Amino acid sequence: DGLIPTGSGRHPSHSTTPAGPGDEVARGIAGEKFDIVKKWGINTYKCTKQLLSERFGRGSRTVDLELELQIELLRETKRKYESVLQLGRALTAHLYSLLQTQHALGDAFADLSQKSPELQEEFGYNAETQKLLCKNGETLLGAVNFFVSSINTLVTKTMEDTLMTVKQYEAARLEYDAYRTDLEELSLGPRDAGTRGRLESAQATFQAHRDKYEKLRGDVAIKLKFLEENK
Repeated sequence: DGLIPTGSGRHPSHSTTPAGPGDEVARGIAGEKFDIVKKWGINTYKCTKQLLSERFGRGSRTVDLELELQIELLRETKRKYESVLQLGRALTAHLYSLLQTQHALGDAFADLSQKSPELQEEFGYNAETQKLLCKNGETLLGAVNFFVSSINTLVTKTMEDTLMTVKQYEAARLEYDAYRTDLEELSLGPRDAGTRGRLESAQATFQAHRDKYEKLRGDVAIKLKFLEENK
């Protein structure tokens, strides 16, 4: 009468399976990911706070005047070289089109010299002239191509590699100042058992970021010196 039998009515017994090695590994990976995200969040918060403090003039900023002047000069030089590179590429395209036109014009004169006996000498002279222009033009085009290739390597690889290191240095500088500020604030606070532990941890973290900042500052100085010596 519309009722569907469901068996004997007994409830299945529930058993608990002990966690295996795979479960332990999964929990370990999840814990590591959580720690990474947590550290990233704390670091992002501190760096954002430091950046805003600097922009609003409330926070102090570590400045290496000589190095920053060299970095700004590099960025300005790169912009100028990029303009030269763009003009060089345009010149290459125009020269290539000119050579194609000269080559076609030389063929036209050569054809006319064969079909116009009365002007064979004049057309033949013009055909040879265009061939000579093409030969010299190909030499010039090869030189311009070499120039463009060299500038392209300098701008897109050598200078860009240095500027990538500069970006890493600037990020490390921001982190260094953020954790320096954090350490200074903790140092000015009350001293108890809990604070001492936090202060020691902040000191160790600050030292790690300081070492990273100093290393990248040295890397930037070396690459800038290399560019200066080879310019």
